[in-house]
Amino acid sequence: MAIPIVQIFETPDYEAEIGRAAELLSSGGIVVFPTETVYGAAGVLTRQEAMGRLRQIRPGSEQKPLTIHLAEMEDARRYLGEVSELGERLMRKLWPGPVGLIFEVSPERRREVAAKFGVSESDLYDGGAITLRCPDHVVAADVLLNVDQPVVATLAATIAGEGAQRVQDIDPTLIERYDLILDAGATRYPKPSTVLKVLDDRYEIVRGGIYDQRIIERLLRTTILFVCSGNTCRSPMSEAIARQLIAQKLGVTEQELDDKGISVISAGSYAMPGARAAAPAVEALREMGADLTRHRSRPLTVELIHQADVIFTMSQNHQQAVLSLVPSAQDKTMLLDPHGDIDDPIGGDVELYQSLAGVLRDLIERRLKEKSLV
Repeated sequence: MAIPIVQIFETPDYEAEIGRAAELLSSGGIVVFPTETVYGAAGVLTRQEAMGRLRQIRPGSEQKPLTIHLAEMEDARRYLGEVSELGERLMRKLWPGPVGLIFEVSPERRREVAAKFGVSESDLYDGGAITLRCPDHVVAADVLLNVDQPVVATLAATIAGEGAQRVQDIDPTLIERYDLILDAGATRYPKPSTVLKVLDDRYEIVRGGIYDQRIIERLLRTTILFVCSGNTCRSPMSEAIARQLIAQKLGVTEQELDDKGISVISAGSYAMPGARAAAPAVEALREMGADLTRHRSRPLTVELIHQADVIFTMSQNHQQAVLSLVPSAQDKTMLLDPHGDIDDPIGGDVELYQSLAGVLRDLIERRLKEKSLV
């Protein structure tokens, strides 16, 4: 029997196919869906037939629990007890994203969770630890959102036993073992996800992958992101003003903010990389004691959005640009001016830019206090 392979972004009824995938999983089927790193073969943990089939698909997986995949960060609470401050930050900053997190869970909580789902502790926990993954892919998230039981996944492997990054790379001898394959094209990244073990006040890299320690450390910083269109006027002005205000509040120089673990950055939803700040913007901020001469524009990216703790946009269009790239960033993305859009001053004279700088300074000062960022 031919296994259905659905070109999920080309299907005339996306929601119906997502619903079919979720229904198959809930009834004990095996569904292959894309993540940002590999295609995963998934099943519901509480369905014994699904678990037996998954372990046959992935030889050697009998010894340890399979990784639970989450639709949203908050779903992790279903499996964890108290989480350290670092653990909370790792989840908030790295999810959704190409990172698996290993948490130690108390015996009492393990027993409670296992009883809730009607499975043995060893199905969920490896000793006292559990591995959770929150993939950054809209198809995976949509499927997972529609299944109310724990979903685990293993690699949809190639002939060489590696994770397939395209459906056509999946080992053809395994195809008939799947009930449905959702094909979303090539995965975003060419490497596997990184796996971290979360300790009380530090983390250990258990498996290297897309994110190395340098990237992780950068993502864990407190980062404020300003977004406009071209990243030559409003957002770089806001970046420079915010850096100045935060440095003054902390009693350090702007150059010392980096040592304090604070990053203030800007980007443009339609920016071309490398453009200088508009000359009137440079002049207007020079009078405020801020320097924009070294600024070079950069485009808005998924990575910048994930990196940010809070994102201030100049207009609703910029807000939509952020959310079109990372829908899960909704809670941290907001207009800099809560009353409406801030007009683009491009083409205006220095006086217009000076007026804008004063408005931006007042707005940023209020927003920083409101969000307890200084």
